[in-house]
Amino acid sequence: MVMRGARQVGKTWLMKEFGQNYYESYVYFNFDEEDELKSIFEANKNPHRIIELLSMIAGEKILPEKTLVIFDEIQECPEALNTLKYFKEKANEYHVIAAGSLLGTLLAKPKSYPVGMVNLLDIYPLTFDEFLDATDAALFSYYESIQKEQQIEEIFHNRLLEAYNNYLIIGGMPECVSSWVKYKDPAKVSQIQRELIEIYENDFSKHNGKVNSGRILMVFRSIVAQLAKPNEKFMYGAVREGGRARDFEEAIEWLVSAGMLNRVYNVSKMEHPLTAFDKLDQFKLFVFDTGLLKHMAGIDNSAILLKSDYQFKGPLTENYVLQQLRGQFEVEPRYFADKNNEIDFVLQYGTEIIPIEAKGGEDKSAPSFKRYIADHEPDHAIRFSKRGYRKDGYITNLPLYLARKTKDLL
Repeated sequence: MVMRGARQVGKTWLMKEFGQNYYESYVYFNFDEEDELKSIFEANKNPHRIIELLSMIAGEKILPEKTLVIFDEIQECPEALNTLKYFKEKANEYHVIAAGSLLGTLLAKPKSYPVGMVNLLDIYPLTFDEFLDATDAALFSYYESIQKEQQIEEIFHNRLLEAYNNYLIIGGMPECVSSWVKYKDPAKVSQIQRELIEIYENDFSKHNGKVNSGRILMVFRSIVAQLAKPNEKFMYGAVREGGRARDFEEAIEWLVSAGMLNRVYNVSKMEHPLTAFDKLDQFKLFVFDTGLLKHMAGIDNSAILLKSDYQFKGPLTENYVLQQLRGQFEVEPRYFADKNNEIDFVLQYGTEIIPIEAKGGEDKSAPSFKRYIADHEPDHAIRFSKRGYRKDGYITNLPLYLARKTKDLL
């Protein structure tokens, strides 16, 4: 199995935890820390010989089916990634799990990994429900019990909204959540977020690929300004004056495949199948963790906790909604915008198309959204906001904290 995901989302911890709980033992190899390991894979293709050598290094016998073999930071050694093919074909009794940060960028190159020979698992920051599970077990069990069209009592509605506000500030990076659980100190969380962003920016300059690292950094640092524009659409000229697609396309591709940014395409028509209507030159870019975006935008916690309105509230809310929707539906969300109308997100559910409006407060005005509903009378239309869970004619109003349950509540 190969696990992909941005740095610090918890891949190493997961692999070791899995090894500890489900195997008699595990052996751990990190290609970033132990350079000599690479020579084993450069010189050998025979998995049994590799296991023999790894046993010597680990100082214990690696047993078929009983020892989990963990390869971490495998992007540092493409040969090891390639060996997984031989393990599958010739030594399938050995259980191997691998992970790396920037793996997405490596896997995007066709030659470098054994297609069809590995299970791929994508790891993301904690979603809101996972955050709730980690921070407030009692409230989480109430959350779990919420059924379709259920009346949510005001006391729980308010407590869940409070948890949602906290999530906007803390986000889903494991270290941030664990610090919050332990110390309840927002300054500590903020410090961790700052360090994480520094780690990511250092990664850009360290990576040794064809893509210019300065451009990767410029794109990453332009995200807040891109999302602060009225239509939020990504503009190359906003990265650098006179910037063109050809200057920054590869950098964007790199950031998206590294799992750092989520890309949402505009569609020319809100019809099934959505992907057929992608406008490939029109998209929005969001950050993979809402807490990190909040930090990058420099939003003061008090604005989120106390003010009903602040600059950047809309983009932050949309970033959150997208982070919760990802992975729930077969087809990733899109958005729709033409000269007259804009729909925040468009979902495909079976053959059905669902328009989505994301509101950061209780405000209900959304002319394009209402116009679309009046014209098309869709089976479902969802408005996320801070209002309660209820149906309003054609529109289902879902409180923002239920975004992760969207599919279950349809």
